[in-house]
Amino acid sequence: MNSHVFSSVCALFAGVAVFAAPQLELGPAVETAAASKIHGKNPKDVYSKDQLEFYLTTAQVNFIRPGLNIAVERVEIPEDLQPVVTLTITDDFGQPLDRAGVKTPGPVSVRFILAAYDGGRREYRAYTTRVQTSPITGDAAEQATSDSGGTWTDLEEGRAEYRFGTALPAGFDRGKTHSLAIYANRDLRDLIDKRYFADLVYDFRPDGAEVVETWAAGTDASCNACHQDLAAHGGQRRGVKQCATCHSSQTVDPDTGNTVDWKVMVHKIHMGENLPSVRAGEPYQIIGFRQSVHDYSHIAFPQDVRNCVSCHPEDAPQNHHWFSFPSRDACGACHDNIDWVSGEGHAAGPAEDDSACANCHAPAGDLEFDASVIGAHTEPTKSTQLAGVNMDILSVQNTGPGETPIVSFKLYDDAGSAIAPSELDRLRFLLAGPTNDFARFQQEDGRGAAVDGDTATYAFQTPLPDDADGSWAISADVYRFADIDVGEEEPLSLRDAAFNPYLEFPVTDAQTTPRRQIVSLEKCNACHDVLSLHGGQRFAIEECNMCHGPNTDDSPVRPEEAGDPESVHFKYLIHRLHKGEDLINDFTVYGFRSSVHNYNELLYPGNLADCESCHLPGSYELPLPDTALPTVTLRDFYSPMQPAAAACLSCHDSEEAASHAFVNTAPFGEACAACHGPDREFSVSKVHAR
Repeated sequence: MNSHVFSSVCALFAGVAVFAAPQLELGPAVETAAASKIHGKNPKDVYSKDQLEFYLTTAQVNFIRPGLNIAVERVEIPEDLQPVVTLTITDDFGQPLDRAGVKTPGPVSVRFILAAYDGGRREYRAYTTRVQTSPITGDAAEQATSDSGGTWTDLEEGRAEYRFGTALPAGFDRGKTHSLAIYANRDLRDLIDKRYFADLVYDFRPDGAEVVETWAAGTDASCNACHQDLAAHGGQRRGVKQCATCHSSQTVDPDTGNTVDWKVMVHKIHMGENLPSVRAGEPYQIIGFRQSVHDYSHIAFPQDVRNCVSCHPEDAPQNHHWFSFPSRDACGACHDNIDWVSGEGHAAGPAEDDSACANCHAPAGDLEFDASVIGAHTEPTKSTQLAGVNMDILSVQNTGPGETPIVSFKLYDDAGSAIAPSELDRLRFLLAGPTNDFARFQQEDGRGAAVDGDTATYAFQTPLPDDADGSWAISADVYRFADIDVGEEEPLSLRDAAFNPYLEFPVTDAQTTPRRQIVSLEKCNACHDVLSLHGGQRFAIEECNMCHGPNTDDSPVRPEEAGDPESVHFKYLIHRLHKGEDLINDFTVYGFRSSVHNYNELLYPGNLADCESCHLPGSYELPLPDTALPTVTLRDFYSPMQPAAAACLSCHDSEEAASHAFVNTAPFGEACAACHGPDREFSVSKVHAR
């Protein structure tokens, strides 16, 4: 596993809201006067459990007036060419908010960027700019920014007019699409330790004609598949189109000389540790506000970086731009070892401009892995040259304690043609149980299975344990090596692997007891695309749980001198992986052939407080089932940890948190649900609410 597989954009794009229950003393008069604000609704009928407001009283909601929404009524450009914007400011219930924060809590700060869209270059040029001089190099650079020096006129509560301090240049093109980007925040940290943010981009043409051309190369949803709430510059700039209004070739970081052009910067950030320049020892950095250094050299995209549609989805109106308009800037962002002047690193030689790029790099070619843009970004594991491997487990017989199971199954390729078990390079069955919480497992090679027509049968050599009980599960790792033509002299050999089949069966149960569903592979793959581990042969979360049980650690491969083994229990491991650089203590796991995997550099690109990014709704609430087993944690503060403590302390890994859990644990169970259960003062949902 790539030791940085979960890393992504640095703390510039991170932020987790901390819940502090408000202690607002509100009298009956306040509640009566404000009751109409939410039309008498209970906050629990309006907000969800993952929102802080869910836990407020009606009186508190009526007083605080949660939310922030901005809408543009009109944009005018008067004779002096200083634009005038009229807008409305409202709360979550459509009620007006006082911009100054006098009549309603929390002042509202609103900033504006005005830019013209250049359809030929497919980028913005902002009118609102500044000159930034580097204290390091002494170089000065013009940068796109928000307007300054403007004036406000409050028209009535919830409506205001802003007159720009920036005047548009005489003769500016009124026939171009202009975009007004707005970002705003409402500060209520003194009441509920929260700021509300709002942003929008308002398109218009100064000549009054209909807007037909604007930037639409990406979507907020595609970014937030990983980032949940992509938020930069203090958390108040959140829309990808808004980002594009400033981040164009117009703006350069004078400290490093690096452009912050969106198509360059974002490609380089996500390429991160795999940039040729970084591999050669040159860090990729941008120096930002107050000379803060943002080093992206350790970033690793959590899926194949060639999966361009991950960021350029089909539902983006300009999703075709990534393959229709090859350019030195976009392509050279990832392939940054190319010298366009000398031609070094570029098979076609020097390139003075982008005019000839499409001669070689057409949108798509006739062959996979050719020089076309789509061909060059083909992912080998998704190649159409792969015949495919599929496996269905049909049944498991002879499954009593001490008996040797017999499994029937089918193997076939994507065309439906049968595959003989002996043709595979790996067919390893995995048995684990009980399904209540997998405590043990055993494996066998099944390539010697007997074949009758299109059905194969394998009789296990090792019986189930004599004391096996409940229900168990069976899965398999299945692949064969395949050679694919990638346009080079030697073909690429890779594993053509089947999605792991999974079937549960009773051992002593009258009927099968299924494993409880806690997480969703679909949620994992929102960020990982195709989550595959251990050489690309293990895909199913159900199989992950079978091996990564509460008693499992890295002792089989951990050197003696490395000390006590580390737990690899699935919930403990995955929580710690995603907590990454925010962990207090070292988290190092030894893997195949004693390979060392340290996860303290990992940066989860989303919001760690959003449990449902990975979990199914409500599955993380306490108490846990009585059948859940303790986790053996020999390298932690104490071992074993009871089930709830192991889940919580895998993220909250401080000594104080461990002490709290320890003193609330008895030999016969733990008391976590007394305070952290549903509807309790410190319920899991409440302390993670945003």
